[in-house]
This record gives sequence, structure tokens and C-alpha cells, in this order.
Amino acid sequence: MEVRPGVFVSNVETDRWEADPDVPGSEMHELVHDGPVWAGMTRINDAPEPTPWTPDQRETVIVLEGSVRIEFADGSDLVLGVGDLISIPAELPMTWHVTAPFKEMWVLTGP
Repeated sequence: MEVRPGVFVSNVETDRWEADPDVPGSEMHELVHDGPVWAGMTRINDAPEPTPWTPDQRETVIVLEGSVRIEFADGSDLVLGVGDLISIPAELPMTWHVTAPFKEMWVLTGP
């Protein structure tokens, strides 16, 4: 919610969720989408199939609930849990294996 021009406020316990068209089976809560900056949260309540993901912009994520194993195209992987932060460059193909319930806060920046 924009509380004054350019100032956006929300809470991790928000009830304002909508289907995320980019991530089947998930919901998103958008905090701000202003030019090259887009920030919000994603939640997944049911264990989904592995999800291929290639961000168009640099993506920075903090895991708020659950865990995820991120598998990279070269076969290596990384496991993240509550409190872990990751910053991923644009155009890096990967597959997310989410353990639900899962919630993340994300920020996309740059072209």
C-alpha cells in the first residue's frame, strides 16, 4: 500500500494475495512495481512440481518460511531455509524444488 508518494508499506502476514501468473501454483503479494524495481512476496501452500525459473532481472530473495533446493543448469544445487538470502543474476536458468509451505520476499532490480 502506498502510504505517501513513493512510500510503500506491507507486512509478511498480509491477506492480500493473488495468483502469480509466472509461477503456477503460487500466490504473490506485490509491494511495489516502480520502473526497474519490483518487490513483493511469493507463497506456496502445496508442494508443487519442480519449477523452472530464469529471472529477467537480478533477483534477491530472503526465505521467510519453508525451504527450497535450487538446481542450476550445470547440475550443482543450493539449499536455502528460513533467513537465508540469495541474489541471482538475470538470465541464469535454474529449477526450484520447494518444500511447502513456503514464503519468500523478493526484489527484482535492473534491466
